[in-house]
Amino acid sequence: MSASPLTPLDYIAEGYWQDFLVGRPIAGGIAYETELRACTLDESLESLQRIDTLLSQVRRDMIKSGMWDEMTLLVDEHYRNFMVFLAFYAGRVLAQQWQSKPHWYGQFELRKRYPELTLITDDFYQHMAVGYDNDSVVKEHLFFALEPIGLRLFGHIDRQFDPVQGGQVESGLYQAVSLRLPNTLSNDVHSVSELTAHKATTHQITESIVPSADSNTHVGTSQLNAPLNKPEEVSIGAEHNQANVVPPESENSIKPELTKVAQPTAKPASPVKNTSTPEMFTQLLVELDEITVPQPTGDVQYKQARKVLDQFEQHIAKQNKSRRQVIFSNDHNTAKNKALLLLQAAAEDGNTAAMLRLAMYELLGEGLTADSDNQKKSGVDWVNQAASKNDSRAQRLLSKMYYQGVGVSQDIDSGKYWLEQAADNGHAEAANLVKQWQQADMLLTTQKQEQHSTKRYQLLIGAIIAVALLIIVII
Repeated sequence: MSASPLTPLDYIAEGYWQDFLVGRPIAGGIAYETELRACTLDESLESLQRIDTLLSQVRRDMIKSGMWDEMTLLVDEHYRNFMVFLAFYAGRVLAQQWQSKPHWYGQFELRKRYPELTLITDDFYQHMAVGYDNDSVVKEHLFFALEPIGLRLFGHIDRQFDPVQGGQVESGLYQAVSLRLPNTLSNDVHSVSELTAHKATTHQITESIVPSADSNTHVGTSQLNAPLNKPEEVSIGAEHNQANVVPPESENSIKPELTKVAQPTAKPASPVKNTSTPEMFTQLLVELDEITVPQPTGDVQYKQARKVLDQFEQHIAKQNKSRRQVIFSNDHNTAKNKALLLLQAAAEDGNTAAMLRLAMYELLGEGLTADSDNQKKSGVDWVNQAASKNDSRAQRLLSKMYYQGVGVSQDIDSGKYWLEQAADNGHAEAANLVKQWQQADMLLTTQKQEQHSTKRYQLLIGAIIAVALLIIVII
């Protein structure tokens, strides 16, 4: 296949990179150039982790100094160049993984090639996207690299980032690039695709939800991967096979609202990415499965509720729309509410997993609390209770909430505190982040010491020269 013709952005991207390699100043100047060089940009995936750490440090420094204003910084050429350079670099890393050349499209080329994309002319983050150097590039393979950078620097509960191609913006360059690798995903990325694959492997669900406002609507196999009976055809008698359904003690409260699947749901051929749920909650669902925390009580109720709620999550994950746009029948909403009541009972008994799952739904505005403000308060309270019981999953979630300002006022110091608590309680990701923060702090401290020593050395040399000249004058 013939290579696509070079675009103006291709020349700019190559110019930025060559200037950076040889130490020439980038046209217009670039913020944090010294810190970027300290990240060791070797075009590896690991270098994107170092960049994500730097971006988080930059955000924290801007907040502390009172200059954390997105619109002001976007008109500053140095900061714009900084973000554009990082986007170009992420494109290089991704293309390296595809063993191809990055090919950049500006809005003009994007509108011409992909008129179906809804681009906002004055949106800086939609300014450019990278593809691959061949004719097989399709819309789904485009990477708008500025979006995860913007989210890392400026995202919070009131500043949502919705990607051009729909779904949820990844929370960093490492995750965003890893999700676009050829063939397989990085094992280090806790994405909802891992959640779906994990659940498909460990929890063979033989019941599914009919996603319709009309309880008589039949959903085909293309949506749920298995043939369904229409709700009016479902019988709730003893003739149902009990091997793979909710335990008998919970049948009366939950099973009537579920639709029986004729055959077990097949494992997906490839992971399905959930683009409708915030990353911090998809991560939480993964951790609730993967990180075991002993529970003193309420475990049976929690498992019964989870069996039902997982079905809702699996269906929502397949929809290319926001959670609020996914409509369920009244019967299924009733089933969900009964499952939430089971969660609440388990949480009140002290089960931290139930507390966290219940908190997620409250913070998403899908819980049992009616008022939206009280929902957030209830969600935060449940997370705090679980965190106070030294559940590392809760402590990690609470740190994210403080860092991002979700349900609470943004507080970097509190975010760091709970991150360290999670690390101390054995949370591997938190421990890794704390280690990276410490390395970054040590690096910055060393650089400052070296700069200070250089200035002192220069002053000393200057003083010696001055004394020497004075001696010569006197002699």
